[in-house]
Amino acid sequence: MTAPPPNLPQLLTDAKRWFDDALLSSMQAAGERPVTVAQAAVFANLDAGGTSISELARRIGTTRQSVHQAVHGLIGMGLLKQVPDPTSARSRLVRTTPAGARAHERALRMIATIEGVLAERIGADAVNALRDGLDCDRGDPPLVQDH
Repeated sequence: MTAPPPNLPQLLTDAKRWFDDALLSSMQAAGERPVTVAQAAVFANLDAGGTSISELARRIGTTRQSVHQAVHGLIGMGLLKQVPDPTSARSRLVRTTPAGARAHERALRMIATIEGVLAERIGADAVNALRDGLDCDRGDPPLVQDH
């Protein structure tokens, strides 16, 4: 019996893992402190002025507890800090430290290079089509019924 071809969610997960592996190993090889995929997701979702833990959890699609754990690991590494939210006395915002901003800028440059490697391997047209397709408004997730 032949295995069915991978479905789109499987392919997207594999592609994300490829990018994560390339970025995290490249950052570590460049002398940056190793971070987890969850910690990298925090950086990818931070606003320049800071972002609350609950907003980070919503953007990443995980629990506040998971984000809290990732943030506190990054605070311990000196890459993030928490500051009072100027719009709410009860809230705090997560922001990068100077070391975190430097590492984030380095990661963004590496992501651009990794995208370039992908374009060399599968073609610039394929990468552009992939970007265009994934950047479209897909609307709300459909509710399908199995008949």
